[in-house]
Amino acid sequence: MSAGSAPPGPLVDGFGRVARDLRVSLTDRCDLRCSYCLPAEGLPWLPRDDVLTDDEVVRLVRVAVERLGVREVRFTGGEPLLRRGLEGVVAATAALRRADGTPTATSLTTNALGLDRRARALAAAGLGRVNVSLDTLQPDRYARITRRDRLRHALAGLAAARDAGLVPVKVNAVLLRGVNDDEAVPLLRWALAEGYRLRFIEEMPLGPAGAWDPAQVVRAEEILDRLRSAFTLRPVDPGRRGSDPARSWTVDGADPDGPGVVGVIASVTQPFCGACDRVRLTADGRVRSCLFGEDDADLRALLRSGADDDAVASAWAGAVARKGPGHAAGTLTPASASRTMSAIGG
Repeated sequence: MSAGSAPPGPLVDGFGRVARDLRVSLTDRCDLRCSYCLPAEGLPWLPRDDVLTDDEVVRLVRVAVERLGVREVRFTGGEPLLRRGLEGVVAATAALRRADGTPTATSLTTNALGLDRRARALAAAGLGRVNVSLDTLQPDRYARITRRDRLRHALAGLAAARDAGLVPVKVNAVLLRGVNDDEAVPLLRWALAEGYRLRFIEEMPLGPAGAWDPAQVVRAEEILDRLRSAFTLRPVDPGRRGSDPARSWTVDGADPDGPGVVGVIASVTQPFCGACDRVRLTADGRVRSCLFGEDDADLRALLRSGADDDAVASAWAGAVARKGPGHAAGTLTPASASRTMSAIGG
Protein backbone atom coordinates (compact mmCIF):
# COMPACT_ATOMS: atom_id res chain seq x y z
CA MET A 1 0.00 0.00 0.00
CA SER A 2 1.18 3.49 -0.71
CA ALA A 3 2.61 5.30 2.29
CA GLY A 4 0.01 7.24 4.24
CA SER A 5 -2.97 5.91 2.27
CA ALA A 6 -5.95 4.21 3.84
CA PRO A 7 -7.02 0.76 2.63
CA PRO A 8 -10.12 0.82 0.44
CA GLY A 9 -13.25 -0.37 2.19
CA PRO A 10 -16.02 -2.64 0.92
CA LEU A 11 -17.25 -2.35 -2.65
CA VAL A 12 -20.21 -0.03 -2.11
CA ASP A 13 -22.20 1.54 -4.94
CA GLY A 14 -24.13 4.81 -4.93
CA PHE A 15 -27.32 3.03 -3.84
CA GLY A 16 -25.82 1.42 -0.74
CA ARG A 17 -25.44 -2.07 -2.16
CA VAL A 18 -22.27 -3.91 -1.15
CA ALA A 19 -20.60 -6.27 -3.63
CA ARG A 20 -19.35 -9.34 -1.76
CA ASP A 21 -19.76 -11.98 -4.46
CA LEU A 22 -17.09 -11.94 -7.19
CA ARG A 23 -17.57 -13.76 -10.50
CA VAL A 24 -14.27 -14.32 -12.30
CA SER A 25 -14.29 -15.25 -15.98
CA LEU A 26 -11.24 -17.36 -16.74
CA THR A 27 -11.81 -17.52 -20.50
CA ASP A 28 -14.29 -16.32 -23.09
CA ARG A 29 -13.98 -19.63 -24.95
CA CYS A 30 -16.54 -22.41 -24.74
CA ASP A 31 -16.80 -25.93 -26.15
CA LEU A 32 -20.58 -25.63 -26.63
CA ARG A 33 -22.54 -23.27 -28.88
CA CYS A 34 -25.77 -22.80 -26.94
CA SER A 35 -28.27 -21.01 -29.16
CA TYR A 36 -29.12 -18.36 -26.55
CA CYS A 37 -25.46 -17.64 -25.82
CA LEU A 38 -23.29 -18.01 -28.94
CA PRO A 39 -23.70 -18.11 -32.73
CA ALA A 40 -23.13 -21.51 -34.32
CA GLU A 41 -19.74 -20.45 -35.68
CA GLY A 42 -18.59 -19.05 -32.36
CA LEU A 43 -17.09 -15.61 -31.88
CA PRO A 44 -13.69 -14.03 -32.39
CA TRP A 45 -12.06 -15.11 -29.12
CA LEU A 46 -9.81 -12.84 -27.13
CA PRO A 47 -6.14 -13.00 -28.13
CA ARG A 48 -4.32 -15.10 -25.55
CA ASP A 49 -2.08 -12.19 -24.56
CA ASP A 50 -5.18 -10.20 -23.66
CA VAL A 51 -6.41 -12.84 -21.19
CA LEU A 52 -5.28 -12.52 -17.60
CA THR A 53 -2.52 -14.91 -16.61
CA ASP A 54 -2.99 -17.25 -13.66
CA ASP A 55 -0.81 -15.01 -11.51
CA GLU A 56 -2.81 -11.93 -12.51
CA VAL A 57 -6.10 -13.64 -11.70
CA VAL A 58 -4.82 -14.70 -8.29
CA ARG A 59 -3.50 -11.23 -7.53
CA LEU A 60 -6.81 -9.57 -8.39
CA VAL A 61 -8.76 -12.11 -6.36
CA ARG A 62 -6.43 -11.50 -3.42
CA VAL A 63 -7.02 -7.76 -3.64
CA ALA A 64 -10.77 -8.37 -3.75
CA VAL A 65 -10.76 -10.68 -0.74
CA GLU A 66 -8.17 -9.02 1.49
CA ARG A 67 -8.91 -5.37 0.72
CA LEU A 68 -12.40 -5.09 -0.71
CA GLY A 69 -14.50 -7.39 1.43
CA VAL A 70 -15.32 -10.09 -1.14
CA ARG A 71 -16.57 -13.24 0.59
CA GLU A 72 -17.26 -15.63 -2.28
CA VAL A 73 -15.44 -16.20 -5.54
CA ARG A 74 -17.08 -18.08 -8.39
CA PHE A 75 -15.07 -19.02 -11.45
CA THR A 76 -16.91 -18.82 -14.75
CA GLY A 77 -16.25 -18.52 -18.46
CA GLY A 78 -16.98 -19.07 -21.26
CA GLU A 79 -16.22 -22.52 -19.95
CA PRO A 80 -13.75 -22.44 -17.03
CA LEU A 81 -12.80 -26.11 -17.44
CA LEU A 82 -10.97 -25.02 -20.61
CA ARG A 83 -8.50 -23.15 -18.38
CA ARG A 84 -5.48 -25.40 -17.91
CA GLY A 85 -4.41 -23.74 -14.68
CA LEU A 86 -7.85 -23.95 -13.06
CA GLU A 87 -6.86 -26.21 -10.15
CA GLY A 88 -3.94 -23.94 -9.24
CA VAL A 89 -6.09 -20.81 -9.35
CA VAL A 90 -8.71 -22.52 -7.16
CA ALA A 91 -6.08 -23.65 -4.67
CA ALA A 92 -4.59 -20.16 -4.40
CA THR A 93 -8.04 -18.66 -3.90
CA ALA A 94 -9.09 -21.23 -1.30
CA ALA A 95 -5.95 -20.38 0.69
CA LEU A 96 -6.94 -16.72 0.99
CA ARG A 97 -8.39 -15.41 4.24
CA ARG A 98 -10.67 -12.44 4.69
CA ALA A 99 -9.89 -9.65 7.14
CA ASP A 100 -11.60 -11.57 9.95
CA GLY A 101 -9.58 -14.70 9.22
CA THR A 102 -12.37 -16.71 7.64
CA PRO A 103 -11.74 -18.62 4.40
CA THR A 104 -13.09 -17.59 1.04
CA ALA A 105 -16.01 -19.57 -0.35
CA THR A 106 -15.26 -20.94 -3.82
CA SER A 107 -17.53 -22.23 -6.56
CA LEU A 108 -17.56 -22.95 -10.28
CA THR A 109 -20.13 -22.44 -13.02
CA THR A 110 -19.61 -24.98 -15.79
CA ASN A 111 -21.24 -27.05 -18.52
CA ALA A 112 -19.65 -30.09 -16.82
CA LEU A 113 -17.94 -31.42 -19.96
CA GLY A 114 -14.77 -33.08 -18.67
CA LEU A 115 -15.73 -32.52 -15.05
CA ASP A 116 -15.79 -36.30 -14.51
CA ARG A 117 -11.99 -36.26 -14.95
CA ARG A 118 -11.33 -33.22 -12.77
CA ALA A 119 -13.92 -33.12 -10.01
CA ARG A 120 -11.80 -34.83 -7.37
CA ALA A 121 -8.75 -32.72 -8.15
CA LEU A 122 -10.83 -29.55 -7.93
CA ALA A 123 -12.31 -30.66 -4.61
CA ALA A 124 -8.81 -31.39 -3.32
CA ALA A 125 -7.72 -27.91 -4.45
CA GLY A 126 -10.40 -26.37 -2.25
CA LEU A 127 -13.36 -25.87 -4.58
CA GLY A 128 -16.55 -25.79 -2.56
CA ARG A 129 -19.35 -26.50 -5.02
CA VAL A 130 -20.45 -26.30 -8.64
CA ASN A 131 -23.31 -24.86 -10.70
CA VAL A 132 -23.94 -26.81 -13.89
CA SER A 133 -25.86 -25.46 -16.88
CA LEU A 134 -28.19 -28.16 -18.27
CA ASP A 135 -31.42 -27.41 -20.14
CA THR A 136 -32.70 -30.84 -21.16
CA LEU A 137 -32.46 -34.55 -20.47
CA GLN A 138 -33.10 -35.53 -24.08
CA PRO A 139 -29.99 -36.13 -26.21
CA ASP A 140 -31.53 -34.78 -29.41
CA ARG A 141 -32.67 -31.59 -27.72
CA TYR A 142 -29.31 -31.16 -26.00
CA ALA A 143 -27.65 -31.40 -29.41
CA ARG A 144 -30.13 -28.88 -30.84
CA ILE A 145 -29.66 -26.36 -28.05
CA THR A 146 -25.88 -26.68 -27.64
CA ARG A 147 -25.07 -27.73 -31.21
CA ARG A 148 -22.99 -30.55 -29.72
CA ASP A 149 -23.92 -34.18 -28.96
CA ARG A 150 -22.47 -34.23 -25.44
CA LEU A 151 -25.34 -34.89 -23.01
CA ARG A 152 -23.81 -38.10 -21.67
CA HIS A 153 -20.60 -36.26 -20.86
CA ALA A 154 -22.48 -33.51 -19.02
CA LEU A 155 -24.39 -36.06 -16.94
CA ALA A 156 -21.16 -37.88 -16.11
CA GLY A 157 -19.65 -34.60 -14.94
CA LEU A 158 -22.63 -33.86 -12.73
CA ALA A 159 -22.43 -37.25 -11.06
CA ALA A 160 -18.68 -36.88 -10.53
CA ALA A 161 -19.16 -33.50 -8.87
CA ARG A 162 -21.72 -34.94 -6.48
CA ASP A 163 -19.53 -37.94 -5.69
CA ALA A 164 -16.53 -35.66 -5.07
CA GLY A 165 -18.48 -33.69 -2.47
CA LEU A 166 -18.86 -30.49 -4.51
CA VAL A 167 -22.28 -29.93 -2.99
CA PRO A 168 -24.89 -28.69 -3.21
CA VAL A 169 -24.65 -29.37 -6.92
CA LYS A 170 -26.90 -26.74 -8.48
CA VAL A 171 -28.34 -27.29 -11.95
CA ASN A 172 -29.32 -24.18 -13.92
CA ALA A 173 -31.90 -24.73 -16.66
CA VAL A 174 -33.20 -22.25 -19.23
CA LEU A 175 -36.58 -23.14 -20.75
CA LEU A 176 -36.89 -22.16 -24.40
CA ARG A 177 -40.38 -21.85 -25.82
CA GLY A 178 -41.10 -24.52 -28.39
CA VAL A 179 -37.80 -26.27 -27.67
CA ASN A 180 -37.71 -27.66 -24.12
CA ASP A 181 -40.47 -25.81 -22.27
CA ASP A 182 -42.30 -29.09 -21.69
CA GLU A 183 -39.44 -30.38 -19.52
CA ALA A 184 -40.02 -28.39 -16.33
CA VAL A 185 -41.60 -31.35 -14.52
CA PRO A 186 -39.22 -34.05 -15.87
CA LEU A 187 -36.19 -31.93 -14.98
CA LEU A 188 -37.40 -31.47 -11.41
CA ARG A 189 -38.25 -35.18 -10.99
CA TRP A 190 -34.75 -36.04 -12.18
CA ALA A 191 -33.03 -33.47 -9.97
CA LEU A 192 -34.90 -34.67 -6.88
CA ALA A 193 -33.98 -38.28 -7.63
CA GLU A 194 -30.30 -37.45 -8.18
CA GLY A 195 -29.98 -35.07 -5.23
CA TYR A 196 -29.28 -31.95 -7.30
CA ARG A 197 -30.63 -28.46 -6.57
CA LEU A 198 -32.55 -27.34 -9.65
CA ARG A 199 -33.02 -23.69 -10.60
CA PHE A 200 -34.86 -22.39 -13.64
CA ILE A 201 -33.57 -19.14 -15.17
CA GLU A 202 -35.52 -16.88 -17.48
CA GLU A 203 -33.73 -16.45 -20.79
CA MET A 204 -31.83 -13.16 -20.81
CA PRO A 205 -30.82 -10.96 -23.76
CA LEU A 206 -27.13 -11.79 -23.57
CA GLY A 207 -26.68 -13.94 -26.62
CA PRO A 208 -26.04 -13.36 -30.34
CA ALA A 209 -27.42 -10.16 -31.82
CA GLY A 210 -31.07 -10.51 -32.73
CA ALA A 211 -31.45 -13.92 -31.11
CA TRP A 212 -33.56 -12.80 -28.13
CA ASP A 213 -37.31 -12.25 -28.40
CA PRO A 214 -39.05 -11.09 -25.18
CA ALA A 215 -42.28 -12.73 -26.33
CA GLN A 216 -40.50 -16.08 -26.24
CA VAL A 217 -39.36 -15.79 -22.61
CA VAL A 218 -40.84 -18.57 -20.48
CA ARG A 219 -41.70 -16.48 -17.47
CA ALA A 220 -41.31 -17.43 -13.83
CA GLU A 221 -45.04 -17.67 -13.17
CA GLU A 222 -45.48 -19.93 -16.18
CA ILE A 223 -42.69 -22.19 -14.94
CA LEU A 224 -44.29 -22.39 -11.50
CA ASP A 225 -47.68 -23.19 -12.98
CA ARG A 226 -46.18 -26.11 -14.83
CA LEU A 227 -44.41 -27.39 -11.72
CA ARG A 228 -47.59 -27.08 -9.63
CA SER A 229 -49.35 -29.40 -12.07
CA ALA A 230 -47.25 -32.24 -10.64
CA PHE A 231 -45.83 -31.07 -7.30
CA THR A 232 -46.91 -29.33 -4.13
CA LEU A 233 -44.71 -26.25 -3.76
CA ARG A 234 -44.34 -24.23 -0.58
CA PRO A 235 -42.43 -20.94 -0.66
CA VAL A 236 -39.30 -20.80 1.43
CA ASP A 237 -39.31 -17.95 3.95
CA PRO A 238 -38.48 -14.84 1.86
CA GLY A 239 -36.31 -13.63 4.73
CA ARG A 240 -33.89 -16.45 3.95
CA ARG A 241 -33.34 -15.23 0.39
CA GLY A 242 -31.02 -12.33 1.13
CA SER A 243 -29.11 -11.50 -2.05
CA ASP A 244 -29.80 -14.89 -3.63
CA PRO A 245 -31.34 -14.21 -7.06
CA ALA A 246 -33.48 -17.35 -6.84
CA ARG A 247 -36.88 -17.47 -5.20
CA SER A 248 -37.12 -20.95 -3.70
CA TRP A 249 -39.87 -23.43 -2.99
CA THR A 250 -39.78 -26.70 -1.08
CA VAL A 251 -41.20 -29.63 -2.99
CA ASP A 252 -43.82 -31.76 -1.25
CA GLY A 253 -42.75 -30.40 2.12
CA ALA A 254 -39.12 -31.45 1.78
CA ASP A 255 -36.43 -30.03 4.05
CA PRO A 256 -35.53 -26.56 2.63
CA ASP A 257 -31.85 -27.24 3.34
CA GLY A 258 -31.91 -30.52 1.45
CA PRO A 259 -32.21 -31.42 -2.23
CA GLY A 260 -36.02 -31.12 -2.24
CA VAL A 261 -35.96 -27.46 -3.23
CA VAL A 262 -36.53 -25.77 -6.56
CA GLY A 263 -35.60 -22.19 -7.42
CA VAL A 264 -36.65 -19.77 -10.12
CA ILE A 265 -34.47 -16.85 -11.16
CA ALA A 266 -36.75 -14.26 -12.79
CA SER A 267 -33.99 -12.02 -14.11
CA VAL A 268 -36.24 -10.50 -16.78
CA THR A 269 -39.75 -10.29 -15.31
CA GLN A 270 -38.87 -9.77 -11.63
CA PRO A 271 -35.40 -8.21 -11.52
CA PHE A 272 -33.62 -8.34 -8.19
CA CYS A 273 -31.25 -5.42 -8.77
CA GLY A 274 -32.07 -3.83 -5.41
CA ALA A 275 -30.40 -6.68 -3.54
CA CYS A 276 -27.60 -7.42 -5.99
CA ASP A 277 -24.24 -8.10 -4.32
CA ARG A 278 -22.27 -9.21 -7.39
CA VAL A 279 -19.31 -7.81 -9.25
CA ARG A 280 -17.68 -9.43 -12.25
CA LEU A 281 -14.17 -9.60 -13.61
CA THR A 282 -13.93 -10.38 -17.31
CA ALA A 283 -11.28 -12.68 -18.73
CA ASP A 284 -9.36 -9.66 -20.01
CA GLY A 285 -9.38 -7.99 -16.62
CA ARG A 286 -12.19 -5.45 -16.76
CA VAL A 287 -14.63 -4.77 -13.94
CA ARG A 288 -18.28 -5.40 -14.78
CA SER A 289 -20.68 -4.25 -12.06
CA CYS A 290 -23.78 -5.44 -13.94
CA LEU A 291 -24.36 -8.00 -16.68
CA PHE A 292 -26.08 -5.27 -18.71
CA GLY A 293 -23.66 -2.47 -17.89
CA GLU A 294 -20.60 -1.32 -19.72
CA ASP A 295 -17.05 -2.36 -18.95
CA ASP A 296 -15.61 -0.07 -16.31
CA ALA A 297 -12.00 0.00 -15.04
CA ASP A 298 -9.30 -1.86 -16.92
CA LEU A 299 -7.50 -3.66 -14.10
CA ARG A 300 -5.28 -5.63 -16.47
CA ALA A 301 -3.79 -2.40 -17.77
CA LEU A 302 -3.09 -1.29 -14.22
CA LEU A 303 -1.39 -4.58 -13.36
CA ARG A 304 0.77 -4.53 -16.46
CA SER A 305 1.75 -0.91 -15.97
CA GLY A 306 3.19 -1.73 -12.54
CA ALA A 307 0.41 -0.31 -10.35
CA ASP A 308 0.44 -1.36 -6.71
CA ASP A 309 -2.43 -3.12 -4.97
CA ASP A 310 -3.72 0.12 -3.50
CA ALA A 311 -4.18 1.66 -6.95
CA VAL A 312 -5.87 -1.47 -8.22
CA ALA A 313 -8.25 -1.59 -5.25
CA SER A 314 -9.11 2.10 -5.62
CA ALA A 315 -9.88 1.72 -9.33
CA TRP A 316 -12.05 -1.30 -8.60
CA ALA A 317 -13.95 0.49 -5.84
CA GLY A 318 -14.49 3.48 -8.10
CA ALA A 319 -15.98 1.31 -10.83
CA VAL A 320 -18.47 -0.27 -8.41
CA ALA A 321 -19.37 3.15 -6.99
CA ARG A 322 -20.61 4.15 -10.46
CA LYS A 323 -22.99 1.19 -10.76
CA GLY A 324 -26.48 2.09 -11.97
CA PRO A 325 -29.73 1.33 -10.14
CA GLY A 326 -30.87 -1.55 -12.35
CA HIS A 327 -30.66 -3.26 -15.72
CA ALA A 328 -32.52 -2.97 -19.01
CA ALA A 329 -33.82 -6.54 -19.18
CA GLY A 330 -36.56 -5.82 -16.66
CA THR A 331 -38.43 -3.71 -19.20
CA LEU A 332 -38.98 -6.75 -21.44
CA THR A 333 -37.55 -4.91 -24.42
CA PRO A 334 -34.43 -6.17 -26.15
CA ALA A 335 -31.49 -4.97 -24.09
CA SER A 336 -28.29 -3.98 -25.81
CA ALA A 337 -25.40 -5.74 -24.14
CA SER A 338 -21.92 -4.73 -25.19
CA ARG A 339 -20.75 -8.33 -24.74
CA THR A 340 -22.41 -11.73 -24.82
CA MET A 341 -22.57 -13.80 -21.66
CA SER A 342 -19.61 -15.90 -22.80
CA ALA A 343 -17.41 -12.81 -22.77
CA ILE A 344 -18.68 -11.43 -19.46
CA GLY A 345 -18.74 -14.37 -17.07
CA GLY A 346 -21.98 -15.50 -15.41
